Amino acid sequence: MIKFLFIGDVFGSPGREMVKEYLPKLKEKHRPHVTIINGENAASGKGITEKIYKQFLESGAQMITMGNHTWDKKEIFDFIDDAKYMIRPANFPEGNPGKGIAYINLNGKEIAVINLQGRTFLPPIDDPFRKADELITEAKKRTNIIFLDFHAEATSEKQAMGWYVDGRVSAVVGTHTHTQTADERILPNGTAYITDVGMTGPYDGILGVDKETVINRFLTNLPARFEPDKKGRAQLNGVIITIDEKTGNANSVERIIINEDHPFFS
Repeated sequence: MIKFLFIGDVFGSPGREMVKEYLPKLKEKHRPHVTIINGENAASGKGITEKIYKQFLESGAQMITMGNHTWDKKEIFDFIDDAKYMIRPANFPEGNPGKGIAYINLNGKEIAVINLQGRTFLPPIDDPFRKADELITEAKKRTNIIFLDFHAEATSEKQAMGWYVDGRVSAVVGTHTHTQTADERILPNGTAYITDVGMTGPYDGILGVDKETVINRFLTNLPARFEPDKKGRAQLNGVIITIDEKTGNANSVERIIINEDHPFFS
């Protein structure tokens, strides 16, 4: 069995601090073979820097996935093509820097990690379903273990992707909406699925943002600068997925939630 730990959207410095504090504890408890972090919100809630990317790798992550905020920190253009263990949505338009699929070598066994982005309520980029077909075909030439981070807004689009690739990939984890869903399951043909893993960052904000700012936006409809809530408590959300390395099918998927209301127990 190969065990994956996936940590959902790390949001600003509160999220990075939770990774720093709890990733070693989660590794000790669950003994994952592969750790993946979604880092598209890691720098002040939008984008990622090279320093943060390297910090995640130093903390024990083997792959960093991204999303619609990939390009929000301009310095990413200076390092993404050299970032061997970071992927951005593969269905960004042709010619975008970076890559949407990468491979992890685990004791001689290759593992494919794919990043795709949905189009419903998000920018009209290339078709993620056709791109999934293309990349799954590519990955199958090298491995039967394929992990997909589908960064999308609409629950229906995420569920559609799960059913579309069921039996062709090992796991589909949804990211982007920052609220963990309680629908983790193994689909009939062996793919682990969850609509949204949730967010790692502020627990007392609104989707990670300072709550007074967001509430005032609803009350006044005036524009406001959204900043991570750094005054309140923090949380970590993730999943543990076990996959049969012979078949590539998932055997289990378990949600992780750590906050003051759900304390971590070793």
